[in-house]
Amino acid sequence: MAAQPALPATARAGRAPGDPEPEPGPGLRERKKRRTRDALIEAAHQLFLSQGFARTTVDEIAAAVDVSQRTFFRYFANKDEVALAVLADAEDYFIDRLRNRPADENPLQALRAAIVESWRELGSPDRTGPGSVTSALELIRMIEDTPTLLAAHLRRVTDQERVVTRVIAERENLDPAEDLRPAVMAAVFGSVLRAAHLSWTADQEVDGPEGMIALIGRHFDQLGPALAGDWRH
Repeated sequence: MAAQPALPATARAGRAPGDPEPEPGPGLRERKKRRTRDALIEAAHQLFLSQGFARTTVDEIAAAVDVSQRTFFRYFANKDEVALAVLADAEDYFIDRLRNRPADENPLQALRAAIVESWRELGSPDRTGPGSVTSALELIRMIEDTPTLLAAHLRRVTDQERVVTRVIAERENLDPAEDLRPAVMAAVFGSVLRAAHLSWTADQEVDGPEGMIALIGRHFDQLGPALAGDWRH
């Protein structure tokens, strides 16, 4: 019996010869690492909320996930880093959205749209656990009440401003060393956003991602009047 000709790879994979190659997904090793990282973040988050940041140890976080302390330190340098990981991931998400905003938006429009888009997408009902908006909102409260975390968070905010400055400068084809507008805009944006966050922690009736989006909008709406308006009227 004559040997059957070998099928093309595309046919063996259930694709027609003209179909595009599928996008490669993360390998098993990367998926396992991601699950371990998420589990450590979630365990730390719950321990911090239940017994406080200061009283929680790295050993307790590792034990909650059934891994060693050595494994914990493969993912995070210290407690501060794991505590801020949710916000760090959200910040990376925001930067990605900012880079992909339409080129015809001015910097303030792009920044405002990117932060609203981030809160809305991260707040979708199918997002739970470490990457959820609920976790981020809980963290905002905890950070403001924990001096060591607040200091670490403010260092991250400074780093974030530098990244935003670079992204705005790239969008506008400017040299941030010569043109100060990207740095000024990044600083103003960060300050307005922090004011919105502080307003949220002081107003417990405003909850969830839509509540935060509304607060951010109200604060940005006051930016023009605050900078250029006549405050005497």
